[in-house]
Amino acid sequence: MSVLVLVLAVSAACCLGFGFVLQQAAARHAPRRDYLSPRLLLDLMQVRSWLAGVGLMVSGMALGALALGKGEVSVVEPLLATNLLFAMALSRHRTGQRLGRQGWAGLWLLAGGVTAFLLGGRPQGGETITNALRHWLVVGVVVGIALLLTTFAKRSQHGAAPALLAVAAGLLYGLQDALTRMSGEVLSDAGWTALVTSWQPYAVVVLGVTGLILVQSAFETAPLRMSLPALTAAQPLAGIACGIGFLGDQVRTDAGALAWQAAGLVAIVVGIVLLGLHPAMPTGHDHHRRKRSLQPH
Repeated sequence: MSVLVLVLAVSAACCLGFGFVLQQAAARHAPRRDYLSPRLLLDLMQVRSWLAGVGLMVSGMALGALALGKGEVSVVEPLLATNLLFAMALSRHRTGQRLGRQGWAGLWLLAGGVTAFLLGGRPQGGETITNALRHWLVVGVVVGIALLLTTFAKRSQHGAAPALLAVAAGLLYGLQDALTRMSGEVLSDAGWTALVTSWQPYAVVVLGVTGLILVQSAFETAPLRMSLPALTAAQPLAGIACGIGFLGDQVRTDAGALAWQAAGLVAIVVGIVLLGLHPAMPTGHDHHRRKRSLQPH
């Protein structure tokens, strides 16, 4: 892994983490009639803090795309998962909460898990797999699971719904990252004409907008701690699956390496959950302050 990939991916994670906090602070005031509707984005566009959060998120995605252009998806995705550390830092600054044992445990588990996965698996790039059946099977499974989770969440707007929507969005974002990598390869190999006539860049846009609606709906209905950990955990898992599934990423498969990779992924998920449930993460949900419509501010 090059230093450039590390810097780009961590910078992307910083922008994403800060952006998510600003978005949720605005989305919690959105009218409930906008739940899972494109109208939600139209209403939120009136709020300057939400636009700032989206600007940071777009910057993070752009930096992530640059990192994906220089490194493998299986390397970049775990690094992007550290966005929760930056979300925690901003939330901690706002709330004044100390990290405590839970915060430090989550931080070290997340950082250690990323390190263990990268050192154990030693992901390397390979040739993009040309087997169309395998390609569409992976895409279909990821999209199908996201659709199923969204359907369950739509039936119940409370309880587990925000987490389900966040997992669905994370799956779509992981797939989006893989297709972003493919788009970069098309551009590099065949130029702009081939890129604009291929389906991948348009799928990236559709996945991004759909994921944004799911995320904002999750932010609208529950505290950040109920959605951001699930989003942060699902995205790298989906991205790694796509990277190995159809981008040709290769990881070590001997018993010791697989053990380190499994331990690293478990540590990443547990660390994300601990940080997400930390008191420093804003509740961002107050029924008494919910507005019937958004007001610019």
